[in-house]
Amino acid sequence: MAYRINEIFYSLQGEGANTGMPAVFVRFSGCNLRCSFCDTDFASYREMELAEILDSIEDFPSDFIVLTGGEPSLQIDSELIEALHEHDKVIAIETNGTHPLPADIDWVTCSPKGGSRIVLREADEVKVVYTGQDVEQYADMIEAESYYLQPCSCENTDEVIAYCLAHPHWSLSLQTHKLIHIQ
Repeated sequence: MAYRINEIFYSLQGEGANTGMPAVFVRFSGCNLRCSFCDTDFASYREMELAEILDSIEDFPSDFIVLTGGEPSLQIDSELIEALHEHDKVIAIETNGTHPLPADIDWVTCSPKGGSRIVLREADEVKVVYTGQDVEQYADMIEAESYYLQPCSCENTDEVIAYCLAHPHWSLSLQTHKLIHIQ
């Protein structure tokens, strides 16, 4: 099976509980949502076989792999997850929660978007881009260890801070990769 891969790159995780961790990002092309604030190019991709993906990630020193997108749950499967584990990789995923996930993913970040039907009910963390919407529905809907609110494109930070202070079950997550100008 070929996967539509937008890019594979090495950087620091910029958001959520794993902020600052060196990671290999496997960015899948395509998404079932079209969020106005998204910064991903959905049209650009290269079809890659599993062996090509594995070869590409071996070029980098970190064993922490972040499956991201677009929406990776539209393409990932058990074969990919098993192969990554066989190569001693720790697998994280950033998903909008609208599709089921294969078993055995090590770290799940659910980033639900307004108006979408969420099927994911458990995650390691919930990370919501805050635009003033009702976020409490996600805290009630998805069981997680941590709940993060993130300013939209680093523009409404004061509003997010105020919300977190008034609702302490939410923590602030900044897009540190954008603040320090890395990918």
